[in-house]
Amino acid sequence: MTATNATRPVGVPPRVTLRALSPLRLVAVTAPVLLLLYGILRLADGLDGDHGPGWAWNTGHSLFLASIVLFAALAVGLRRVLLADGPRLRALTDIATGATLAGAAGFVWVILGDLFAGLADAAPLPDPLFAVGPLLFQLGLLTLLVQAATVRPRRLPRWAPPVTFVGFAAIAVNLDLLPVAGALIFAALLPLRPDSAARIATR
Repeated sequence: MTATNATRPVGVPPRVTLRALSPLRLVAVTAPVLLLLYGILRLADGLDGDHGPGWAWNTGHSLFLASIVLFAALAVGLRRVLLADGPRLRALTDIATGATLAGAAGFVWVILGDLFAGLADAAPLPDPLFAVGPLLFQLGLLTLLVQAATVRPRRLPRWAPPVTFVGFAAIAVNLDLLPVAGALIFAALLPLRPDSAARIATR
C-alpha cells in the first residue's frame, strides 16, 4: 500500500495501489471469490432439477478445486505470519494448519472424484474421512483466523472470524447458500494485513 501521510489531508483515506495486494492477501481474497463463483455455477447447473456433468458442473468444480487449494495456501501463509508474531502458540498454530490441510486434501479428493468418475470408482474417499474432512478444514482455518484477529499485532479485525463462521454455517445449512458463504468469507478476509507495514490498529 502506498500512502503519502505527510501530504494527505486529515480525514482523507490513503490512496490504495496494487502494491497493497500482497501475495497472501491476494490468495485470501481470491479463494472466497472462486467459492462464490462455484456456488453460482452450481445453482445454474441445478436449474434443470439435476446436478451432473456438463459445462456448469465441470467449470464450477474446477473453480471449487482452485478455491480449496488457495485456502490451503492461505493456511500455510497465515502459519508463517502467526509464528513470527506469536511463537509461543506454535503448537496450536501447527495443529490448526495441519487440520486445515488435511481437510483440504479431503475436499480435493472428493472434487477430483466428481470431475473424473473413474477416479471416484477406483479410489473413493472413506466415509469417516468424508464426514471429518470438512470439519477439520473449517475448525483449522477458523482457529488460524481467530489467532490473526487476537494475537498482536492483529492482522484481521475481531469481527472477521465470526463472519467466516457464519459463512461456513450457511454451507452446512444448504449448499444453495454457497454464493452467500463466499461473499461473507470474502468480506471477512478482505481486511487481512499480512505485512508488518499494514497491521490492523490495536486500539
